[in-house]
Amino acid sequence: MHNNYYFLKQLSKQLHQKLSGFRVVSCFSQNKDELVLEFNNSTESFFIKASLQSDFSCLSFPNQFNRARKNSIDLFEEVILKSVKQVYVFENERCFAIQLEDNLLLLFKMHGNRANVILFHNDNVITLFRGHLKNDLTLSLATLNRKLDFSEDTFRAHQSNLPTYYITFGKLVWEYWATIKEGNKTLWFAFQQLVHELETPRYYIVEKSDKLYLSLVPVGNILNQFDNPIEALNSFFHQYVYKETFTAQKHKRVKALHDQIKAGQNYIQKNEQKLTELQHDTHYQLWGDLLMANLHQLTSGISHTTLTGFYDNQPVTIKLKPELSPQKNAEVFYRKAKNQQIEINQLKKAIEIKTTELQCLKQQLTEVENTLDLKQLKHTEPLTVSKQKKEILPYHEFEHKGFRIWVGRNAEANDELTLKLAYKEDLWLHAKDVAGSHVIIKHQSGKNFPKDVIERAAQLAAYNSKRKTDSLCPVIVTPKKFVRKRKGDPAGAVVVEKEQVILVEPKL
Repeated sequence: MHNNYYFLKQLSKQLHQKLSGFRVVSCFSQNKDELVLEFNNSTESFFIKASLQSDFSCLSFPNQFNRARKNSIDLFEEVILKSVKQVYVFENERCFAIQLEDNLLLLFKMHGNRANVILFHNDNVITLFRGHLKNDLTLSLATLNRKLDFSEDTFRAHQSNLPTYYITFGKLVWEYWATIKEGNKTLWFAFQQLVHELETPRYYIVEKSDKLYLSLVPVGNILNQFDNPIEALNSFFHQYVYKETFTAQKHKRVKALHDQIKAGQNYIQKNEQKLTELQHDTHYQLWGDLLMANLHQLTSGISHTTLTGFYDNQPVTIKLKPELSPQKNAEVFYRKAKNQQIEINQLKKAIEIKTTELQCLKQQLTEVENTLDLKQLKHTEPLTVSKQKKEILPYHEFEHKGFRIWVGRNAEANDELTLKLAYKEDLWLHAKDVAGSHVIIKHQSGKNFPKDVIERAAQLAAYNSKRKTDSLCPVIVTPKKFVRKRKGDPAGAVVVEKEQVILVEPKL
């Protein structure tokens, strides 16, 4: 009800008394949809700040206002140094006017998202503050006053649906009316009392459904009471802006924490799935153990062998490298099992860190949801995770056609990816002759690398290199077993003994 006719009626009376003998000394805007007027009587200044945002239009009266040196523009220059003649409200309308000398008038049209301040001269519109509201150019002051009949006959004629006729009362007043008319046999008398309360009101800041209102009647949860409309509107404006700012920031923080928690849960779920797969994939260790247990019956040069399993006595067929002895083949399988264990340990560590982070995020979410004011909210600082914790895995993972593609994060991560985490059967890629990420396509037992998977990995290698802006980039493709690092080489530098080069478009 801060823009209700009955409130503006009392406010305009108060402003008329206050601004008597004052002149307009400045009129400017430095924020979108905010107009500031300064009045002065050679002794003191009085400010009116019109905040006319589409979602909240309200006046306030700051004790002082420091104008910014930049991003500030003078408006309504015609009114500067013009003295105030009168402040009055239009009958049954959410508008009031400040009449100035030389037939100039500032109309404050407080119509919600169509609120505006309009400058008139001789009843003709000169300038609009919110210029996009073109309909205000045709406003006529003579048509703003509206007559309403408050006689008993009119009341009884509209008694079945009073809000359709007495349109200036507003929602809160009709809620109040619903409470006072119950059990009252003389509705006309109760209505007269209601009108009297609106004409000689007190001013209440009330809370209803977690929203703040300036009310002329005692409804909802009453937070403050005032006798002066300027003081009431000032207090309401500051409380409303504070509450809305707090609510918006709290909602933003809660949403951000929910998003972080969801992302963390997805991260853990994905890595737990990988971990389960690796932990159940123990065939390298088993193959090595079977070969070592049956060395006495194996000969060199064979490409495969079938041995009996330790626990289920089922036949296990093992593919061998004929150029290696059975013992050397076992060593290869043990090395692959060791690399698997390294990856398992990395995943466990990543899951552990992310789980701890999730606990902190959930604790912080509880704290934010329980905050009651802006000051307390600012003390619940967002969780910061160190770069080291965020980058626990040395690679970014992509997936294409069921194949996992790992892209090194940096030079040190490239070394760890290629030398510790990649198997000899994995495919290794790198943009040719420029710095960039090492890229690994993980080998799948019994499957060849599809051409489109190799091209996709090559696109990632090209994108994560110094040639990412080229239209085409040459990319080295080779099995990881042909990649080695010389002693003393800097991080990320390797030697490729055998390579194939393909041309691809860099693409993330």
